[in-house]
Amino acid sequence: MEERKSIRSEFRKYFSMRGFLTDKSDVVSRINDGITFRGPYLWVLVFAILLASLGLNVNSTAVIIGAMLISPLMGPIIGMGFSVGTNDFELLKTSLKNYAVATIISLVTATVYFALTPYHGAQSELLARTSPTLYDVLIALLGGAAGIVAIASKDKGNILPGVAIATALMPPLCTAGFGIASLNLKYFLGAFFLYFINTVFIALATYLGVRAMKFRPVTTPNDGSFRRVRGYLIAIVVATMVPAAILTVNIIRESFFASDLQHFIKNEMSYGGSQIISQNIDKDEKILTLAAVGRDIPDTKIAEAKEKMPLYGLGDYTLNIIQGNLTDSILSLKGSISSFNTTKDELNATITHQSAEIAGLQDRIAQFTRYEKVAKQMIDELQTLYPQVLTLSLSPTTETGKDTNDVDIYVTAQLVLKDQTYIPVDEISRLTEFLKKRVDADSLVLILR
Repeated sequence: MEERKSIRSEFRKYFSMRGFLTDKSDVVSRINDGITFRGPYLWVLVFAILLASLGLNVNSTAVIIGAMLISPLMGPIIGMGFSVGTNDFELLKTSLKNYAVATIISLVTATVYFALTPYHGAQSELLARTSPTLYDVLIALLGGAAGIVAIASKDKGNILPGVAIATALMPPLCTAGFGIASLNLKYFLGAFFLYFINTVFIALATYLGVRAMKFRPVTTPNDGSFRRVRGYLIAIVVATMVPAAILTVNIIRESFFASDLQHFIKNEMSYGGSQIISQNIDKDEKILTLAAVGRDIPDTKIAEAKEKMPLYGLGDYTLNIIQGNLTDSILSLKGSISSFNTTKDELNATITHQSAEIAGLQDRIAQFTRYEKVAKQMIDELQTLYPQVLTLSLSPTTETGKDTNDVDIYVTAQLVLKDQTYIPVDEISRLTEFLKKRVDADSLVLILR
């Protein structure tokens, strides 16, 4: 029993904050220094915003991290949480004011940058800041907790720069500016909501840390007001978590759906000599389209896969397989138009038109290959009937004139004869009819050489 107490006591020593915390006056001084946005601090904010916007623009993670390291945005947010935890009304007003100023200046700076930059593409680093989730709530909460512990400690070390990178306040604010500059409401709302999530939960973590470390509250006549402020804080926290939780659930569902789809393709659509190289999901029409190259997947295999689709959560979807000669052409078409901002209807119309053209070309190619096969099959029989024949060639022919719009389509049969030989005139008509029937042509022209 004594040994357990000794182990417990020793364990507590490692986590105890006693002796490591600085005076409250020193903490207040540090926080006041961090919430000021005047003179050089304001210019640092502007330069950090421009640097982060440039990093998002060129998709450079290193530049974005550098901007977050010099960003002073976190100061007012920690000030808000600290002031609520210590009932410091004046500090709360100052923090809110400076937070609003910093946010507006940052948005304006980012908007101006993205409005003037010659490159307006939405890179992956930028798009990553447009879909906040519950995980961002946890990141902000843990980052804010680390931040207040670092500020309250005698030796801050290098914790605050790490907190600034982890919570990533600046990139979503720059992305919101991109949304304004590009008139994209979805980007603006998603990015600004992520920035708001970070703000709320860094402030909440600071408030909880102040309460846990038992900082003495400021004695003011506004205790009733602060009870209302804390009530507002709880309401904001709940209101912020609900949409973030919904987005997270949707992302998890998408993840499970994607995993089930990959298992379906791997387990049910695997066929020797064939490979699925592309997939497209139309969730509105409930159509799953797979493009396969190599050997054609048999109809029986496809039918079996369709029966097993409900086992993979795909029971509501219709399976469409693109394979054979159309695969490469349709995939090439898909890749060529994916770089344009094409609507769904335009995309479907273009694919339909292109597919019709491909089908027409395939018919023409089939004609040539059919005549080639027929000629090989006929040559032995023809040489038996007419030993003077050396070779036979068949081809479809289109004939039109300069002064007419009429177009004649017929089959040309060309026979090459041995030297000093000929086919009697009375046999040519019979031979022509013979070739026309064998070729199954409406019109045929015989040429002798």
